[in-house]
Amino acid sequence: MSVKTLHQIQQEGLLVLVEKLGADDAIRFLQIDEPGCGDWTTDRKRYLKNDPDNILNHIMERRKKIPLP
Repeated sequence: MSVKTLHQIQQEGLLVLVEKLGADDAIRFLQIDEPGCGDWTTDRKRYLKNDPDNILNHIMERRKKIPLP
């Protein structure tokens, strides 16, 4: 099994869109831009238990407690 590049996947996806929707509707589909709602910067702390900021803070606190060799 070969691994496809992101470019290959993108090209195949575009071909499928044009095949199934036609060129005009495929373009219209690609133009759809619906921004999400909410504030990810605030919400991520609630949703991500292993928040990168918390992990980094934990590492930095441990380094302060362990003497350097």
